[in-house]
Amino acid sequence: MIARLRGTVLEAYPNRLVVDVHGVGYEVHVPLSTFDRLHAAEGLAVDLRTHLHIRETAHTLYGFASEEERDVFLMLIERVSGIGPAIAMAVLSGMPVTQFKIAVVQGDVAALSRIKGLGKKTAERIVLELKDKVGVTETWQDAASGQVSSGAADAELALIALGYKQVDARKAVRKVLDADPASTTEALVRGALRQLQG
Repeated sequence: MIARLRGTVLEAYPNRLVVDVHGVGYEVHVPLSTFDRLHAAEGLAVDLRTHLHIRETAHTLYGFASEEERDVFLMLIERVSGIGPAIAMAVLSGMPVTQFKIAVVQGDVAALSRIKGLGKKTAERIVLELKDKVGVTETWQDAASGQVSSGAADAELALIALGYKQVDARKAVRKVLDADPASTTEALVRGALRQLQG
């Protein structure tokens, strides 16, 4: 799996770059948000987070300027039924990631359905299937800004991975932290699981 690509842009188009990495030219499909953020032009040095999508008929490499963009792309193609890479790229091209997350959390189907290539039914499905999953990205942002300690964030993410909602995971972790502020990540997960199952 190709997870990251660092090299020089040989060719730049709004939805596609060819990146030279030590003499090998990789064709990378990028959303407009990435293209704009990079001010992509020939000769530019780039560092992209990538996802290699493999199908029977093609291996396609998708590139993103940030982890956050890649995370939303993966959430869309892995968690929402009927959404493939083309629609996920349209979402990232049609709306900033922060705005997308707000629209999902608030259930703003109208805002999502204004994205080119996204109908009302697809927008409703995105809201329905992602509303609880957007918490994963929120947890990362809160940890990065210092609102949540890295141990608490890791515990939250572990609980979300086990299928708990982000809101419930955060409440349970906070209860454990209130009782013992020096808890390790493992202790937070165990204690939070007791809270959630109790």
